[in-house]
Amino acid sequence: MPVVQSNVPPKDRASTKSKKQRLEEYLRENHPVSISEELWRGLFTLLAPISETYLRDLLQATGLPIAQPFGGVRQSSFEDLEASLLDMEKAYSKAVANQDRKRAIACRRAVIQAKDRARLISRNQKVDPEKRRQKAEMVEWMLVWLENPGIFESWVALRKNSFTCRSEPG
Repeated sequence: MPVVQSNVPPKDRASTKSKKQRLEEYLRENHPVSISEELWRGLFTLLAPISETYLRDLLQATGLPIAQPFGGVRQSSFEDLEASLLDMEKAYSKAVANQDRKRAIACRRAVIQAKDRARLISRNQKVDPEKRRQKAEMVEWMLVWLENPGIFESWVALRKNSFTCRSEPG
């Protein structure tokens, strides 16, 4: 039995409501406390065709906790970036330990998608220079994660310390 059910045929749903409206309606009717892998897959099917990125953006906007790798990499702040990459590392390490190749690849794919998105913003001349600089730094963080997720936590602690030292009056 699928997790996500609707009495409205897909063709009728698609023609009358946006994906965002359909998701909001589902959440209102079902009151999930978090988004599990099973629910993610059900929503992906219910809202098809929909990209992973758009579904992730819609779900992140709800504030509900989303299981990794489905929650993706949050980039609204360096704190969010760090927390989501650490969560992703836990999911990735668990997948590798369980020899779950599909899950490990999904973790890496989510980080790659976030890195690519940050890189586009960092290179966009229409974006504020400070925002471009921040996104370029975020790209560096994600590249370190992609190179070796297991060292990311130590690396980011050192990286943050080096920024603190540079910004303090000397």
